[in-house]
Amino acid sequence: MESSGTTRRQATRQRLYEAAVTLIAEKGFSATTVDEIAERAGVAKGTVYYNFKSKTELFEELLRHGVGLLTASLRAAAEECEERGGTRVEALDAMIRAGLAFIDRYPAFTQLYVAELWRTNRAWQSTLLVVRQEAVAVVEGVLRDAVRSGELSEEIDIPLTAAALVGMVLVAALDWQAFQPERSIDEVHSALSLLLHGRVSGH
Repeated sequence: MESSGTTRRQATRQRLYEAAVTLIAEKGFSATTVDEIAERAGVAKGTVYYNFKSKTELFEELLRHGVGLLTASLRAAAEECEERGGTRVEALDAMIRAGLAFIDRYPAFTQLYVAELWRTNRAWQSTLLVVRQEAVAVVEGVLRDAVRSGELSEEIDIPLTAAALVGMVLVAALDWQAFQPERSIDEVHSALSLLLHGRVSGH
């Protein structure tokens, strides 16, 4: 069982993550100060340094934490579908919805994550690549099972298809929030579901 000290520290870190992600999404990493993060989180500046050695470490841990939540939600969606006796393609569909729900809940984090993926020479680049691969690997596993069970063709390139599915959800969700916010999550999921099932061509 977790001690109250551990729980309190996790709650503080959560507040710091939320403060950092909104500030960095608004102003950029360089322009955001530790003082501002502490103020937004409602804690003393020393609390930031007690939990993280530097602003860079805070940001690196934020990326690890956020993508970890996304990975867990994708995995949970696939496992839930399997427990219900669903197909692997249905599991992929459930993962698309879980991805959209995650992005709807954490839009500032998603914007930050997508922006950072394409930057180079950042201190956290290697961490970002590792956590990105963990998320994509969950999708790769379901695709591999789908090929093995004959649901999907053996011709598919599993790593590229998994990356494409994750990328499709990220970009479509950001587009939805920025340019089509009046749409419901059901509408967006339905459109991506058609793509997944290959029914866009009209056949």
